[in-house]
Amino acid sequence: MAEWRLILGRCPADLCMAIDEALMYSRAMGAPNTVRLYVFDPTAVTIGYFQRIRDSVDLVEAGRLGINVVRRISGGGSVLHDARGEVTYSVVVGEEDVPRDVEDSFRHLSGGVVEALRLMGLPAEFVPVNDIVVKGKKISGNAQARRPGVVLQHGTLLYDADLELMARILKAPKAKLETHGAASIAERVTTVSRELGRPVTVGEVVEALRRGFEKHFGVTLVEGQLTPLEYSLASSLRWKYRSNEWNYLR
Repeated sequence: MAEWRLILGRCPADLCMAIDEALMYSRAMGAPNTVRLYVFDPTAVTIGYFQRIRDSVDLVEAGRLGINVVRRISGGGSVLHDARGEVTYSVVVGEEDVPRDVEDSFRHLSGGVVEALRLMGLPAEFVPVNDIVVKGKKISGNAQARRPGVVLQHGTLLYDADLELMARILKAPKAKLETHGAASIAERVTTVSRELGRPVTVGEVVEALRRGFEKHFGVTLVEGQLTPLEYSLASSLRWKYRSNEWNYLR
């Protein structure tokens, strides 16, 4: 059975995103396929590469609460990464390891999260283009970035997130909510704890994700660390995710 690298950790938003980008460059230079399971600490917001920051986030409320906002290199929408209620995953693989069709690639790379939720007893489903839902409510959003020969997909898994805080900080387009029959973000999304009817720990979620990715991809995840080169790359990229030039690009 093939082995992929597993990296675990906690990090502030700028470093979290710098590591993901560094792993893409490293994979292009021959590093192994990598699954990363991590927690944003402290709580932060990320926005998609193509989003307008002021249209996506209540910057006044975020500032009042001391919540940093960072732009990703991937597409997708705005995300509140709750340090006490959400685990983020990243999968960095060669483009030969994913279907060429974008929707199919999202479905394939999201499969580890779907499998993890099913292992926890929830009827999770992938819904194109990039959502995972349980009983019609979103529990995971996913986004991709691509570089020559490499695909990065990262996304969230809400296990006990503060949905009211999410609704206060993020600006969801009204039309998009209405499409899903919801009046607010809090009605549109759910958490593992809410669906199971009991508190769920971060350790449970990380273990389920590890098992889910192994089962879906048919690999063994071997825990490792960033290489010195990857750490150096990530350290040099942090400036970008701290800069107004990047975060206020649009």
